[in-house]
Amino acid sequence: MNGLPAHVRGSVVTMGTFDGVHLGHQAILRDVRRRARARNGHAALLTFDPHPLSVVRPEVAPPLLTLPDEKKEILAQLGPDYAAFIAFTPEFSRYSPEAFVEDLIVPRFRPAEIVVGYDHGFGRGRAGDVSVLERLGGVHGFEVSVVGGVETDGSPLSSTWVRRAVAAGDMEGAAAGLGRPYSFRGTVIRGLGRGTTLGFPTANLAPPPPDKLLPAEGIYAVRATLGPARVDGLLHLGPRPTFADAPPAIELFLIDFERDIYGERVIVDVLHRLREVRSFESGDDLAAQMRRDLAAGLAYFREMGG
Repeated sequence: MNGLPAHVRGSVVTMGTFDGVHLGHQAILRDVRRRARARNGHAALLTFDPHPLSVVRPEVAPPLLTLPDEKKEILAQLGPDYAAFIAFTPEFSRYSPEAFVEDLIVPRFRPAEIVVGYDHGFGRGRAGDVSVLERLGGVHGFEVSVVGGVETDGSPLSSTWVRRAVAAGDMEGAAAGLGRPYSFRGTVIRGLGRGTTLGFPTANLAPPPPDKLLPAEGIYAVRATLGPARVDGLLHLGPRPTFADAPPAIELFLIDFERDIYGERVIVDVLHRLREVRSFESGDDLAAQMRRDLAAGLAYFREMGG
């Protein structure tokens, strides 16, 4: 990573993992953009790939709310002028807070101001904090500003908070923290065709990378994006216990949609959990439940104005 273009001076910089780019992160980015415009400068974000914990403590590394490509798409909508993705390596993890600022931030970003969240930590062992940044700012000529936290249901909003909501299937809670529906991406692959025999032709999706967090197993109301089209549907996520030979799957049923989409890339916004996964005595019983699921999904979309 070579840093900002040579002509950029006096940038306003923020830094962090920003997994999920939730409402707390968005508050920081808005502040960075506002401060940069006030200085007639550029807003810059420094973030990391992979997640630092996957390097320093892989046994406790969390699954990701946003894979790098997803994070880039979200950031493009939020408007920092520059976003730098730093390769977080074992060597990089050993940078002291001073080396992090003096060897990376100052020469490559030339900051007039650094903006961080109230609980930000950086450098080896997260030993750097706001007071360290302020001391280094006095030496290197940049100001330091701190953005307070955002609360959800009386608790500080964090990526961990959103992960818990997603893992529990609380998609409304996750959306409240993210400011948008939680989503994942998948390519349509060929399945066994069993959905068609039950009267519900489904698109089977290849699972996302293993470090992407998927919601709790269940049946969900979703909205799928295929190119310019946005289509309501239902999602089966997890095991298929009614059929002994059926492995777990991600199956998407699109309402009033018949086009062949094999091989296409789909973005799935997971909106609402309708029920848990259950086993049924027969395919006919499962088909009857699927009809009830569709009715529940349609009622949900009507209530939401879809």
